[in-house]
Amino acid sequence: MSHAIRVAVAGASGKMGQAVISELLASPARFELHAAFDQPGSALLGRDAAERFGMSSGVKVTEGPEACRGAQVLIDFTRPEATMTHLKVCQQYGVRPVIGTTGFSDEQHQAIKELSSRQAVVLAPNMSVGVNIFFRLAELAAGLMNQGYDIEIIEAHHRAKVDAPSGTALKAGERVAKAAGRQWPQSAVWQRHGYTGARNDDDIGFSVIRGGDIIGDHTVMFAGQGERIELIHRSSSRTTYATGALRAAVFVVEQPSGLFDMPDVLGLSTLKAE
Repeated sequence: MSHAIRVAVAGASGKMGQAVISELLASPARFELHAAFDQPGSALLGRDAAERFGMSSGVKVTEGPEACRGAQVLIDFTRPEATMTHLKVCQQYGVRPVIGTTGFSDEQHQAIKELSSRQAVVLAPNMSVGVNIFFRLAELAAGLMNQGYDIEIIEAHHRAKVDAPSGTALKAGERVAKAAGRQWPQSAVWQRHGYTGARNDDDIGFSVIRGGDIIGDHTVMFAGQGERIELIHRSSSRTTYATGALRAAVFVVEQPSGLFDMPDVLGLSTLKAE
């Protein structure tokens, strides 16, 4: 890119918003912090967006998504209702969204898909490069172990996370189900309690842990007779998500329209096992 990409950041005072701002400011030749905004009552409103980590960005945190005007990309790690409001502003001003928010309803997903027919959107439940390679490895394993192996997905996050299972766990389940030839979401077993009986061969079980300050751990287990394989991804820093979001920003400004995921951004969509 010959010019820095103008980026607006939603949820600027949140943990992910701050991580994105920090990474963005570390690459001034590639990115410009155009705007940072948050919900009413945010402690950072009216203050410099980079104040918390001892920097000056020259951009004050404002209230509301109108700050997106003039930006090329919006990076949004907030909540579904807020994101849907932000997308209306993106449509109005031609801003391309990079969405890391999770927990959308089917109707909200459909609205995002409709927006993507007019302008490019990256929608990814997890923007970590490592997680997306983890997804691909899980798909390859599921294709090879689609008979005789029971599939379980276990995820752990911090005590403040409000949706469950995580968007990353759901995406892993969706991809593994497709690779293994199982129906999604019909094959998903969300909870077990009391006398459940034996599992069905096509079940994909989900287990959820919430506690402490766990940033994000995900396991896909393939349990067979006499052996099991576990693929595990653990996040120790939110920086990896911020870095992935900025890679998505570079990608999305080059796309006229369409709904994209991180495999598209990273070139993993066509990656095959040799």
